Amino acid sequence: MRDFTVRTPEQLPAMLKGFRKQAGLTQAEVAARMGVSQQTLSALERNAEAVSAGRLMRLLAVLGVELVLRKPDSPVQAEPASDKPLW
Repeated sequence: MRDFTVRTPEQLPAMLKGFRKQAGLTQAEVAARMGVSQQTLSALERNAEAVSAGRLMRLLAVLGVELVLRKPDSPVQAEPASDKPLW
């Protein structure tokens, strides 16, 4: 099993697209399994940082990917404050 570390929301789109391609699935196939349109899935892949946790979890399940949260041993550098809400 291989781990893929995501530290920024901007990393998600490329990873999700990579997982889909590795699974040998088209956007249309994944969309059908999720019960959404291909256009919705395309938007989700492009803007993964804006997707709901529930929809992200459904996509990961379709792709056969699990989400693991791990607290690093070393302290994490705080990112600059943002106007965007965390949730």
